[in-house]
Amino acid sequence: MGLVDQIRRWRLVQQGLSSGKKRRTNSDGGVLGRLDRSLLVRAVLYLGFALGMVGLFTGHSGVSSGRVAEVVVILISALAIFQLNHHQAANRNGSVLLVFGGILVHLYVVRLVFGLALKAGLDENYAFLLTPMALAPMIHSVLLGQRAGVFSSVFVSLFGALTVAHVDRWEFLAISLFCGLTAVFATKRVSKRGRLLRAGAWVGLMALLVDVAFGKIVTSGLAFTDAASWSIFGQACLVAVTTGLLTGLFVSGILPLLEGVFGLTTEITWLELADLNHPLLRKMQIEAPGTFHHSLIVASLAESAAEAIGADAVMSRVCAYFHDIGKLNKPGYFIENQGEHNPHDGLTPTMSALIIVAHVKDGVDLAIKNKLNPRILEVIQEHHGDSLVYYFYHKAQERLLKHEAERTNGQAKSDDLPKVDEKSFRYPGPIPQTRESGIISLADAIESASRTISKPSPARIRALVDEIVFNRLRDGQLDACGLTMTELTTIRQVLASTLRSMLHARIEYPKEQVDDEPSDLSSRGGKVVSVAEIERVRRRRQQGE
Repeated sequence: MGLVDQIRRWRLVQQGLSSGKKRRTNSDGGVLGRLDRSLLVRAVLYLGFALGMVGLFTGHSGVSSGRVAEVVVILISALAIFQLNHHQAANRNGSVLLVFGGILVHLYVVRLVFGLALKAGLDENYAFLLTPMALAPMIHSVLLGQRAGVFSSVFVSLFGALTVAHVDRWEFLAISLFCGLTAVFATKRVSKRGRLLRAGAWVGLMALLVDVAFGKIVTSGLAFTDAASWSIFGQACLVAVTTGLLTGLFVSGILPLLEGVFGLTTEITWLELADLNHPLLRKMQIEAPGTFHHSLIVASLAESAAEAIGADAVMSRVCAYFHDIGKLNKPGYFIENQGEHNPHDGLTPTMSALIIVAHVKDGVDLAIKNKLNPRILEVIQEHHGDSLVYYFYHKAQERLLKHEAERTNGQAKSDDLPKVDEKSFRYPGPIPQTRESGIISLADAIESASRTISKPSPARIRALVDEIVFNRLRDGQLDACGLTMTELTTIRQVLASTLRSMLHARIEYPKEQVDDEPSDLSSRGGKVVSVAEIERVRRRRQQGE
């Protein structure tokens, strides 16, 4: 079909009916998208993980049939639990590769550290101190969430326990699991890269405590007069804490690479994208200030609603900043940027609707051109869904009724009867596919409609929010975003409360009266006095002082 489309486009160019340029779309990554969800690729990844585990343990000295059976049982359990309890990650091959690839790398690092420690003649206890127990759990927790981090903590501990000597197996399992879970809890909200170092410090401190508890750091022979024992103890403590810090530092450095390779975005990156000095946002401030102000309010509404239901609040705010960038192509055609002149007055309702609807495709084009995050691109496409441009549709119907009346009276011909097709007045879609996208679509509609309230009151604002949410539900715009009725109730309450605080009324202050000065402006009945008279009043006041 691609070749056929190219031939058709070439013919249109030859006839002078096309410029030959193709609008940018998000379908350029279609092949990668299919590979990311291919069951065959997923099966290959699972097989590769199994072979990697076989390679890890067959190369281990002293492997027995019992050890192989243990590995197989844990391996099958890991794959089954991941497939059953981690649906979102299991449905993307990139996430599957990240999880199981990270576990494999972690286990090979454990084996390498223990091997190097023994070859260097170090005490076996130092291998526990030098091993980055929280490496894979910290990476998976930051990139995929705490559930993935807990999964990683459990299975790197189980598999890792089989790589060490039999006498140290339970100690390794306990220490690794404790450090991994500490890393998961310490990375619950990572909004700055420096917090990864703090998480590493917590891991190091917890590793220190557990190593002391299990005797990996000897404390029994310590005496106040024995400086050598205290020196050994201090070195062991320093090694444990330093290992945790270096783990956090390494994760902080490798995160941008992993985000780019696997198409993931952390809260750190979202906060970096929230900078209002982005070229597109700067251009919007200058060329479409009304749209920019609208986007800021939508961002505040969406962020508060997303935070209330546990959705990604920072991502909602950033996506709301960019959701209307398509209006930059024709800013004057949108009401928030118009002055006294409305360009739609000279257009038919159908043409006006086409211009309004086109801002979604124009926004996608600008987003791809400026290499914005794919989630921002999805919100731009979905924030109107396939809803109706009701104003111009209603205007077109009114024109149709007027024309029919004129035709009945013989004042118009039947051939001049305009056709009103509802499809021409609908956005291209798709409808919102995520909770964040659904929240932004509601916030966008509610903010726009709130401008029509002449005297905003809590009851009117609440009625407006409820009406828009119920209309979106009735029209099927929220069917695919995953928002439950309970969450929608919370969203309605939060949006109404936030909007009420934004549209609050001001106290009307009385005008200041100056009794001792008859030349004050208030004595002129609101008329503007001359500059000379103002200067005369100022000099008289100074002389009076």
